[in-house]
Amino acid sequence: MPLKRFRNPFWVLYEAWVMGVGLGVFALICLGSIPVFGVLYILLPKALHKRAARSSISCAFRIYLFMLRWVCCIRCDARELDALRKDGPLIVIANHPSLLDAVILLSRLPNGTCIFKGGLRQNPLYGIGARMAGYVSNASALDMFLGSRAELSQGSQFIIFPEGGRSRQFPISSFSSSCILLSRMTKAPIQTILLDYSSPYLGKHWGLFRRPALPLLVQARVGKRIAPADLRPESCSELESYFRSEVRFG
Repeated sequence: MPLKRFRNPFWVLYEAWVMGVGLGVFALICLGSIPVFGVLYILLPKALHKRAARSSISCAFRIYLFMLRWVCCIRCDARELDALRKDGPLIVIANHPSLLDAVILLSRLPNGTCIFKGGLRQNPLYGIGARMAGYVSNASALDMFLGSRAELSQGSQFIIFPEGGRSRQFPISSFSSSCILLSRMTKAPIQTILLDYSSPYLGKHWGLFRRPALPLLVQARVGKRIAPADLRPESCSELESYFRSEVRFG
């Protein structure tokens, strides 16, 4: 579906400005978090490091999304996710059309954790916060599984994108069964989250420095929850079909 874009040259300049501001502010937030995490690491007992880091990341992402809404015409509505905060351990699965997805989910789930690229753990912008928050590295399949199981046993809400990365075909591509295997092993229920985008901004085929199509509208909706006892061999294809039928786009 072709994107409808304004042809006004001033609006084109505004979209280019939004691209720069959005990326620049995110980089500044990451830079500013380094001394914050350093202070928290020194002052707080180790038992509180994970909780403090996750709360700080969630707060920073909410501020970032607030800025995008009122300055950059990128409106993300994820208020439905607030109802999940009081729940216990969950395997939270969502479609993954954009780089903004993890930011949106973590902004509303202060006890949320996720799988983090192993190569980024040494990145000065992201690595300190990711390690302190206890995000699980994907450096090896065994460590990823053991880390995921440990986080769920400690009451975390574990975020998984079953497409294995950003959607190869907007807004949904094929699912893997990883979330189903993890649910069976840990007895944690699967909570579906539906992410609706008006355009595939920062998606798999949208370059980082390609200007957005504004206004960008994003909504995160709480979908159905599946108990481990209800999972069957065909559950993976059923989940994919559910997302394909429920996700809105365009």
